[in-house]
Amino acid sequence: MDMPEYEGDEWVLRLAGLPEQVARARRLVSATLGRDHPLHDDCVLLTSEIATNAVVHSRSADGGTFTVTVTCSVTGVRVSVQDEGSGEVPCACRASSDATGGRGLPLLEALAHRWGLVRETGSNEVWFELVLQPARMRAGRLAVAG
Repeated sequence: MDMPEYEGDEWVLRLAGLPEQVARARRLVSATLGRDHPLHDDCVLLTSEIATNAVVHSRSADGGTFTVTVTCSVTGVRVSVQDEGSGEVPCACRASSDATGGRGLPLLEALAHRWGLVRETGSNEVWFELVLQPARMRAGRLAVAG
């Protein structure tokens, strides 16, 4: 559980289901992408949210583990967190304005290009994808220096 493993085109890190391990999940994403990557901040934020959910809402918190997987390509980034399952399906419900939690999955909904939840064989896997999108310019708006 100490060092991330490189498996093909992805980094995989297995962590204890403890709150302080969420920071290690964020550091894995940050180190994999590098701070200058255009998707860095959103990926780190969303990883923090889904790793926190694994620690707070799943059986991983009862002495178990969760696994973070980061896959990078020229078109984007995919991050997944697999935990040891929960009694209830994770909910993307809207939190009240005075709630101290409940914003993780709505943040995924707002920031990720795609995201999903897979529940099978006693585990939850929450994943998201962020895509690099080139800036679009309208025709005729490009100035040429001469």
